[in-house]
Amino acid sequence: MTATKGLEGIVATTSSISSIIDGVLTYRGYNIDDLAEYATFEEVVYLLWFGNLPNQDELSELRERIDEFAAIPSAVIEQMKLYPSNANTMAVLRSAISALALYDGTANDMSREANVDKAIKLQAQLPTIIAAFARIREGKEPISPKAGYSIANNFLYMLSGEEPENNAVVAMDKALVLHADHELNASTFAARVTVATLSDIYSGVVSAVGALKGPLHGGANEAVMRMLEEIGSLNRVDDYIQQKLDNKEKIMGFGHRVYKNGDPRAKHLQKMSRELGNMKGNLELYEMSTRIEELVTGQKGLKPNVDFYSASVYTMLGIPRDLFTPIFAISRVSGWTAHILEQYENNRIIRPRAEYTGPSSQLFIPIQER
Repeated sequence: MTATKGLEGIVATTSSISSIIDGVLTYRGYNIDDLAEYATFEEVVYLLWFGNLPNQDELSELRERIDEFAAIPSAVIEQMKLYPSNANTMAVLRSAISALALYDGTANDMSREANVDKAIKLQAQLPTIIAAFARIREGKEPISPKAGYSIANNFLYMLSGEEPENNAVVAMDKALVLHADHELNASTFAARVTVATLSDIYSGVVSAVGALKGPLHGGANEAVMRMLEEIGSLNRVDDYIQQKLDNKEKIMGFGHRVYKNGDPRAKHLQKMSRELGNMKGNLELYEMSTRIEELVTGQKGLKPNVDFYSASVYTMLGIPRDLFTPIFAISRVSGWTAHILEQYENNRIIRPRAEYTGPSSQLFIPIQER
């Protein structure tokens, strides 16, 4: 047996949920460009779970179920009030999802119907958890979700307490569509490994959140924004980036193991960044980002990935930097739960082997003689 570092190039399972073939990302065979342009996030959620785009009645029913489950137990709110105000937001999300399982009487019901219900609950409740903690840490009371709002609209509303502008809702909705699934990425694989033991769906999502928390996965967009903040202004971009390039330092938001000719999601986020900048009358973040892209792509041949422009998009939506990765989770929980449901349908425990590189033929020496 020979190990493949990072399992690169290893085909670990079959899936009908999403694909990346020749640099083209699809959900259930639909090109991400078409979904980003024409579909709402709720339509994409339905597509990922059930395999087809919904008709109007099916979409209305899903939205009603999301409304039904969007509120979180008051006990979970009270627990979050006890968390340190400076707690890592992904750690908060991970803990709160574990707590949700304690208040769900069907948490260990492994029937397809019960697991679909739990997928809906998780999709509905993650935005509520994140918005609630964002307010709690500022000494404010959480705002309850409103029935009849889209997931994107409700999240922005619960975060600020104000009705968001339509352009902001459209941008948030499109960002959720773009992040919904991405084949067998680290967090999705973690979720499938967990539930392959026939553990419950909450445990699978907690595993996924733990993987997404890392800066080489979901945390990359926070690192991009941190870089933009360090640079500070457009006239400092060239010196800052050139120094990093000369020192052979990694520049977050560029390159991707799967996409060699550019991430197909990045162009949509770049467009959103420009549109939001125009709406706010301030294009500096967008212009800084495009200049960084020119330098890095020009000198290294690396192209921006989904994380790069999402940083400026979320910032221009008024979202704090440490909520970027939790927002990623709001979207990706649709894909995680789709993969979990698929794993349950044709399950085999995931148990790979390791190439042993340690010593061999060791003789045991009694402790008195060591």
